[in-house]
Amino acid sequence: MLWSVVIPVKTTQSGKSRLELPGAERPQLALAIALDTIAAAASAETVGEVLVVTSDADVQAGVEQIEGATSIPDPGMGLNGAARAGLERASLDARAAMLGDLPALRGSDLDAALRAAEGEERALVSDTEGSGSVLITWRTPATFEPRFGAASAEQHVEAGHTLLRDEVPTLRRDVDTAEQMRAAYQLGLGPRTTALLAAARARTAA
Repeated sequence: MLWSVVIPVKTTQSGKSRLELPGAERPQLALAIALDTIAAAASAETVGEVLVVTSDADVQAGVEQIEGATSIPDPGMGLNGAARAGLERASLDARAAMLGDLPALRGSDLDAALRAAEGEERALVSDTEGSGSVLITWRTPATFEPRFGAASAEQHVEAGHTLLRDEVPTLRRDVDTAEQMRAAYQLGLGPRTTALLAAARARTAA
């Protein structure tokens, strides 16, 4: 089974407002994280297409360089509205929405989660803390009601999504704070985020 994966991405000016790292400009960091997430998703064997919903020109330009990923305009209805717009535009029956702040994501972890989701009509993967959602899936076309945000894992379960408990650490580690970035670093960051943080360290050491 191949999946359409939808990734809503905020503008880099507004994204990652709680993530402050010495020597790193927040918009550039948000961009690197998003593009590493998108590239990892596009590399997964179970993913047939990646739809990035964004109004950010830098993200759109970056997506053009990633094989298997395309961008569509953000309708301006918030994160869940963007995810819903992408899910409705997807071309494959099996559809998933995923957060765009998973800089350590490996395609193999996404593959494991999506293969587990094949056995459920609706499913979700929670974040490392267990309260938020990083991936929500529908095996067949449906009325899409993503509920990303605070305590979203519980809300998705109440809406009929089965909580998947596979060990997929790089998928579950979303990043909003410096502490979470340190945890993602231990898992191994994507190339864009790695390069940006290396440059930031060099600047602060100079």
